[in-house]
This record gives sequence, C-alpha cells and structure tokens, in this order.
Amino acid sequence: MRFEGITLAYGHKTILRNVSVVIEPGEFVFLIGGSGSGKTSFIRMLIGDFPPKGGMFIDNQGGNVYSYRSRAMARYRRNIGVIFQDFKLLKSKTVYENVAFAMEVSGYDDLHISARVPEVLSQVWLLSKTHQFIHELSGGEVQRVAIARALIHDPDVIIGDEPTGNLDPKNSAEIMKILTELHESGKTVIVATHDSAMVDRMKKRVIAFDEGQVVSDERGGGYSLAK
Repeated sequence: MRFEGITLAYGHKTILRNVSVVIEPGEFVFLIGGSGSGKTSFIRMLIGDFPPKGGMFIDNQGGNVYSYRSRAMARYRRNIGVIFQDFKLLKSKTVYENVAFAMEVSGYDDLHISARVPEVLSQVWLLSKTHQFIHELSGGEVQRVAIARALIHDPDVIIGDEPTGNLDPKNSAEIMKILTELHESGKTVIVATHDSAMVDRMKKRVIAFDEGQVVSDERGGGYSLAK
C-alpha cells in the first residue's frame, strides 16, 4: 500500500497534511499519536470512508484507489477487515449470527456461511461460545467476536482502531496474541493505539502522527511522540 501526498480536510480544517507512507504486504504496523493527531482519520481514509487529495496505490492492482468506481471499491473494502474499539456488534444476536451477518449482507448462501463461520470462530478461540449472546460474553470475548467478523472474507489486511482500548491487560494481551498469529500467517496488520506498554513490548514498526503529519517512522520502535 503506497500513499502519496495524502491531504484530507473537513471544511476549512486540514486533518492530514501531505502524508506519504509505504506499508508492505505482511507488515505489522502500529499507528500512534494523541487525540486529533490524524491517525484515526488515516484509518478511515485507508478503508475508503473519506477520499482525500493524493493517491493510494495497491501492488498488482494499478490505479489510484480513490478513483475506483463503486464495484471496484467494494472489492477493495472486502479485502480489508476492520476491528473497532466499540465493537459495532448486534446485541440481539448470538456470536454465530453476528459473524454470519457479515456474509449474509454480501449475498452468501447458508451452505457457505455454515462452513465459514466455525472456521473463523476457531481462529479466535470462540467455537465453544457459538450460541451465546453478546451480553453473556466478557469484554475480551466480545472483541474476539469483532475480530472473527473482520476475518470472515479472509482479507489480506487487518486494521484495528484501538482494539484493546476498552480491555484489561489480560484481555489486551489475548487480542494482541491473535493479531500476532494473523500477522504470522501472512496478513498485513495495522493497529492504531494509545497503549504505550504494548507498543514498547512488541517492537514492531511504529508510525507516529502529530497535527496531521507523520513525524516519525521506526522499525522495531517504541511508543514515542517526540518529533
């Protein structure tokens, strides 16, 4: 994923300023920065919510992603699994139904759904919770349901927007173990976080944002917002 001269503005306020970054296939990258630094806007831009000025280019696909028509953009988005801090799950549905819903809206039949859902629940250690409702789960289990839903289309890229922000240290460690396993299986993993201890411990690539700009980009780095 190659970002060239990305600039994003809301009205008269510039959120991202001339951001140029390359994220290679199979990398594990942390995005850090204070509130309003631009990291969350970078994620939303990455998943196609906001088309900025500038370009994003994907290896072997050609062309600027932001020039894609609706069908091509839908294919692009399906190759990205997003894990949100607030889960965005349906509380009236079971674990199975929440994960299956992501396939139902894409038009898959029941046979494909019944085969795929147990596979992804096994990946996040939740097969035994298949028929439980969301309110019956711990916070860590709920986040693992969100990860399972993000995996349902077997995307190449996994994005976590503060995926451990509402969790205690034990559950946070479990979530990061799952993300590490996904990375080791070949997925590109991009995580926005304020968890300095986790970033320091994992020693992955760290891209720091401040005032809408990339102020540092270190491989094997720690959590530092210093310019």
